[in-house]
Amino acid sequence: MTLLLLEALGALVLLVFIVWWTMFSGRKKGELPDAVEREKQEPDDRRS
Repeated sequence: MTLLLLEALGALVLLVFIVWWTMFSGRKKGELPDAVEREKQEPDDRRS
């Protein structure tokens, strides 16, 4: 039973690592630079 729990924990850690790696690899501070720049430049037309 302990072995099954260790394997499940290992699989969960691997899954979390893969998700983290694909989301944040290559990004500075976790944000896309052009997305931030677009938010600053676009007028806020969403309120109307």
